[in-house]
Amino acid sequence: MTREKLYLYDTTLRDGQQTQGVQFSTPEKIQIAKALDVLGLDYIEGGWPGANPTDSAFFDEMPKTRARLTAFGMTKRAGRSAANDDVLAAVMNAGTQSVCLVGKAHDYHVTTALGITLDENLENIRASIAHIVAQGREALYDAEHFFDGYKDNPDYALAACRAALEAGARWVVLCDTNGGVLPSEVGRIVGEVIGAGLPGDHLGIHTHNDTENAVACSMAAVDAGVRQLQGTLNGLGERCGNANLTTLIPTLLLKQPYASLFEIGVGRDALSGLTQVSRMLDDILNRVPMRQAPYVGASAFAHKAGLHASAILKDPSTYEHIAPELVGNARIIPMSNQAGQSNLRRRLTEAGLSVEKGDPALARILERIKVREDEGYSYDTAQGSFELLARDELGQLPEFFEVKRYKVTIERRKNKYNKMVSLSEAVVVVKVDGEKRLSVSESMDETGTDRGPVNALAKALTKDLGRYSQVLADMHLVDFKVRITQGGTEAVTRVIIDSEDATGRRWSTVGVSPNIIDASFEALLDAIRWKLIHHGEAR
Repeated sequence: MTREKLYLYDTTLRDGQQTQGVQFSTPEKIQIAKALDVLGLDYIEGGWPGANPTDSAFFDEMPKTRARLTAFGMTKRAGRSAANDDVLAAVMNAGTQSVCLVGKAHDYHVTTALGITLDENLENIRASIAHIVAQGREALYDAEHFFDGYKDNPDYALAACRAALEAGARWVVLCDTNGGVLPSEVGRIVGEVIGAGLPGDHLGIHTHNDTENAVACSMAAVDAGVRQLQGTLNGLGERCGNANLTTLIPTLLLKQPYASLFEIGVGRDALSGLTQVSRMLDDILNRVPMRQAPYVGASAFAHKAGLHASAILKDPSTYEHIAPELVGNARIIPMSNQAGQSNLRRRLTEAGLSVEKGDPALARILERIKVREDEGYSYDTAQGSFELLARDELGQLPEFFEVKRYKVTIERRKNKYNKMVSLSEAVVVVKVDGEKRLSVSESMDETGTDRGPVNALAKALTKDLGRYSQVLADMHLVDFKVRITQGGTEAVTRVIIDSEDATGRRWSTVGVSPNIIDASFEALLDAIRWKLIHHGEAR
């Protein structure tokens, strides 16, 4: 069977950058473009040249890619020719192989938003696309508000698409700009569009996630005949985001009937890097990855219930729709007060701890977990602290150092600019190899900003741990989460710290106390001990 080609078009660098709070630098855009190219995307939309300095700089420095780098802009304005429209000229001057122009396909937007006649809008589309083609570029037309426009005036929405195709557009992209169309409507309308004579192999789909249906609408469009899919990494995009390519790509590559019917540029080898690319984007954005994200989330292959874990040990397919390794992810058997011995033994094995079935230590570990979770601890997400607890019960937890005491002070004082600022200072006394060591650190960074008491504690603790200090040099905190587990005057604070080292390993640890500093210090101590154990420093 000959498979049809599906083209994947990424708009992370343009539509994704319209996410509230997201602003890529030029080097970051180049880094993302290179990662997308390695992944195997067919098109990478770099932005709107001339719209802002960052996008313009990206096209000045754009990397060489196998994918077609695409400049985005809008159709020419009424009252001037395509050759004399300075906005369109800036897009053309980017020098990309492909150019995508957005134009109105909804009659209401033409007369109300643009304030021009319907015929003028059709001419703007036709002339703009013809101008691109005349310069030897591949032309794409984004039919903005297409689905809403089609429902209100199907003849005009189709006329806008035909104007682009007749002028030489390679692709006409049907856009659900407001994100309110449902999958059944998308399937029906795309079928009618193709039935009206617009060829499916020249049609694309661009959906937004305002009803949590962007991926479903994209798949419905493929089922109906479109052959280009647009989306973003991690579903970035305006308002609720765009169709998520980290969900669409593995679905197309691994699920039937799509895997048999279609060919996409992402191969199995590249797919195994999907989770890494997804988390790279979150790192750039300084955002915590969504744990529940399909395929690439940290919880996508987490099995908490004892019944599930028991079955997973026998055959992972009992509770997993794909093998996590296919997308570069990993299976997790979390520990919680719902856990049974199947979960426990599996998690111990993953931590390198071998315990025979029926060993009394298993029951002791489970009981200790249940008691501590009643106190507010959570080992479901703190795998590092779970391992240390288990090692303690098994008599396999080395005592690298002993904390004798610590103190944190927070002071408000005027700086050299006569401005009141905070300064946190920590004193930690530890005993290492029989010798007491005292360390003092402030949390002030090189910019004069106070990074807080936990930062001061971390610096003081790792400042002088003797032979262990060098081991900890590449360790840094990735995320810091605080949760109040009880209200009122008896509130208990839970702190979870995510840490990472130069190898790319990440681990989570937990601390609980009525005092947030104590809870933070406990989680910090666990993070350091886990790192030392896995560096091979155990004696």
